Amino acid sequence: MKSTKLKIKNRNGLTLSASLELPANQKPNYYAIFAHCFTCSSNLNAVKHVSRALTQDGFAVLRFDFTGLGKSEGEFADSHFSANVDDLLDVHAYMAEHYGAPSLVVGHSLGGAAVLVAASKIEAIKAVATVGAPATINHVTHLFSHQVEAIEDKGDVEVNIGGRPFVINQDFVAEFHKTDLPKVVKNLRKPLLIMHSPFDKIVGIENAEQLYKSAHHPKSFITLDDADHLLSQEKDSKYVGESIGTWAKRYFPKVENTMLSTDGEQLVGHLNISEDNFTTAIQTKNHSFIADEPAHIGGSDFGPSPYEYLNAALAACTVMTLKMYAERKQWDLKEVFVYISHSRKHSDDLQIEVDKPKYLDHISKKLKFVGNLDAHQKDRLKVIASRCPVHKTIASTVIFETNIISH
Repeated sequence: MKSTKLKIKNRNGLTLSASLELPANQKPNYYAIFAHCFTCSSNLNAVKHVSRALTQDGFAVLRFDFTGLGKSEGEFADSHFSANVDDLLDVHAYMAEHYGAPSLVVGHSLGGAAVLVAASKIEAIKAVATVGAPATINHVTHLFSHQVEAIEDKGDVEVNIGGRPFVINQDFVAEFHKTDLPKVVKNLRKPLLIMHSPFDKIVGIENAEQLYKSAHHPKSFITLDDADHLLSQEKDSKYVGESIGTWAKRYFPKVENTMLSTDGEQLVGHLNISEDNFTTAIQTKNHSFIADEPAHIGGSDFGPSPYEYLNAALAACTVMTLKMYAERKQWDLKEVFVYISHSRKHSDDLQIEVDKPKYLDHISKKLKFVGNLDAHQKDRLKVIASRCPVHKTIASTVIFETNIISH
């Protein structure tokens, strides 16, 4: 999974800070936009977790800061509800021009209300998901309602919202009374998923009920039991992302990835050097996966490195071999863990005699057994661990044959 930083100009010439989360293979099937909660930013952990969970289902997710929040330009007083909707429209237009038109929008809290309105204005949006969304736009005004009189008297006033100071004005307040959200939802006629916690103390569960009753089918509701409004627990935000991804599959056609041909061999690896940096597609007859290099050596870290795959092959072969051996012996081996690390170590450090001191490949293999096993059985399993086919291949002399295939 890769996050690309973007700068997007809105209709007022202000730069909105955004991050585009891509699936591991950098080739999204669809694009989505995530709108954060009132006074929050796109760097809220919950926003990241939801977005990254969605990438597992083939979505590229654009999360951004509304005007005057996070790292976006502008004043908070200009970040009223209509401005939030306009930002969504502008971000959608940018994505459609430079990447692909987002077809899914996800909104948290007031961001949920904003995506409902934006979805009613953009035909390309095919489905909407909200998390802890209010049923009325002016719901948030209770956060500063005790200071409304001062706003009317003085104009610009600094208010405290969620422990942070913000400057707002009369126009800011008035904007929250202009949108009839239940009417918008009633006329939306797009697949809608409403997610809400029954224990939400900021936006009560009755808001979800009102939105659900206003919407036409297809509509769905998922309760976020024990979650708080901000999804502050990682397990809750990841669950939200995973649930949205599963729900969305019903409304987005499955996209088949182009399969590489192995041309009769066991496996093929392919790297498009001009487009993919080090990110390599690997294909067997029935399975595909990604290899990459870590970021510190210039890779994108979209997948395990070649040596990590080597370690993985050794680990998988070791535990499978131990399973078969223990079952044949009818030993009580319930679980086995193998920890593998590859490094280069000097022959002197390894206390190995060679004709000329040099660095050697060194693989560390550590075993942990779960089950009712005595010392003799464990020692025997240690011996068997070195007899798995991959271990023997790595340890033996391997003959390579390399040929060039003409087009």
